[in-house]
Amino acid sequence: MSYEDIALRELRAWQCEMVSSPSFFNRLSKKLQVKMNSFIPEKIHQVITATIKQMIKGVLFGARQITKESSPFQDLQATEEAVEKIIRNYKHTASVEGGVTGAGGILMGLADFPLLLAIKIKMLFDIASLYGFDVQDYKERVYLLHIFQLAFSSHEHRTHIYLQMNDWENQKHLLPDDINQFDWRNFQMEYRDYIDLAKMAQLVPGIGAVVGVLVNYKLVKKLGLTAMNAYRMRIFQKQIISGSLITGT
Repeated sequence: MSYEDIALRELRAWQCEMVSSPSFFNRLSKKLQVKMNSFIPEKIHQVITATIKQMIKGVLFGARQITKESSPFQDLQATEEAVEKIIRNYKHTASVEGGVTGAGGILMGLADFPLLLAIKIKMLFDIASLYGFDVQDYKERVYLLHIFQLAFSSHEHRTHIYLQMNDWENQKHLLPDDINQFDWRNFQMEYRDYIDLAKMAQLVPGIGAVVGVLVNYKLVKKLGLTAMNAYRMRIFQKQIISGSLITGT
């Protein structure tokens, strides 16, 4: 099989996973998270939402300024070899950052959240550029936020986000012009719920450094693979529409 055949098979398996029914454990976890969130005062939710919104907007703007201009997409194999190299580099960076902040106690552990967030968003910018998508375009930056949610959300929310992304060429025309209208509340709650348990363990003295290394490595790896398949999906869809997709499958 050609590289494109293999990538298309991997994409189809990933797509099936995105729309699969949640397991009993997934449903139970979501119910517990919803219950726990109900105990948090509304004012606290508002503060957390506003904080994460400003953090991500700042990272989105900053990363856009330091990301190389995208080049026209040509060859999938060459592109993904470069993407995999980028992901390896960011996994290493995130592991080192997690180890340092995990070894520094609670205060340093708390600093891990914005640092890891910046690493993840910057990696997404670099991956988008390698696939030939222009991150200067506001709608492409919103797509990055969708990838982020796809990687770090509950099963139900993940499926909802995936269905929007699977029809992105139509969905992007429905986006508001103001990024402030993005659903930041759901974004922060899903992300926070997804990583809470792992990140709490990072604050435990004695094991924080080890946990920080392993958890950050795993989170960045998951985000990288999600981004690869999210962009494969758009590339293959464009090739199908143009009639240029030729595989041996």
